[in-house]
Amino acid sequence: MTLNDPAAPLYADLAGDARVSFEFFPPKTEKMETQLWSAIETLTPLAPRFVSVTYGAGGSTRERTHNTVARIARETPLAAAAHLTCVAASKDEIADIADAYWEAGVRHIVALRGDPPEQGGAFEPHPQGYTGAADLVEGLVKRHPFEISVSAYPEVHPDAASAQSDLDNLKRKLDAGATRAITQFFFSPEAYFRFLDKTAAAGITADIVPGIMPVSNFAATQRMAAMCNTQVPSWMARLFHGLDDLPAARQLVSATIAAELCRQLYAGGVRDFHFYTLNRAELSYAICHLLGLRAQAAGNDSEKAA
Repeated sequence: MTLNDPAAPLYADLAGDARVSFEFFPPKTEKMETQLWSAIETLTPLAPRFVSVTYGAGGSTRERTHNTVARIARETPLAAAAHLTCVAASKDEIADIADAYWEAGVRHIVALRGDPPEQGGAFEPHPQGYTGAADLVEGLVKRHPFEISVSAYPEVHPDAASAQSDLDNLKRKLDAGATRAITQFFFSPEAYFRFLDKTAAAGITADIVPGIMPVSNFAATQRMAAMCNTQVPSWMARLFHGLDDLPAARQLVSATIAAELCRQLYAGGVRDFHFYTLNRAELSYAICHLLGLRAQAAGNDSEKAA
């Protein structure tokens, strides 16, 4: 039997050879801080390759991002990655931020162009700043030998002039020195595999890691999807209909949908998965468990991303 065989036991024969990473956002309140560290504590035994912390539009969470990443690097065995954007910062300011991360023991940066401070506004480079993520990658590589991840859009970045220009930009980012690309979330395995075909045809050989977002709030997901050009299948709306006041049932449906997406990606040869956790552990942990991952014994350090 194979994974694609309808008669095969669901997830029964996965080898546990998937590699995962997790994304968090910096907490705004003490309650959110507690929730974040609870999630980190729960997910750490799954030995992720790295965990990343996001950076608000216009650098609005710069200090909180730095404090969270530095604490992960200091207090956990995890390889911590800091998001860094071009928005509202000069090259000198970004150099200072990069130096501070390096001094804090952070060796991995997720380099992004970044979103404008005002939703719906157009990106405007800082007069003394970087023009985009490819330039940022180049600047970071010159500053320190960081491992660098960048973003990729299987369904095309909303600001891109065309699918081809978006692909060209991805190649520039990788050619500038990035290690891998992590995709925006998507809900169709075909969208990801078609994108892989296009990247291969463009001569891109770096890993394109699928970004997986379990849906905890369908209305919020629809809003996010609209902003980043992600297609939401009509069947998802039908599956979440009527569950607004049933959070436990909604969690089960969400985990099922995301786990099935991961199973189909795994069946297609994918072994690396990046989870947008929204600072909650349950859904990501359940999906990783279905993928065959098991908690490492206490005292077993997580693998540091090379």
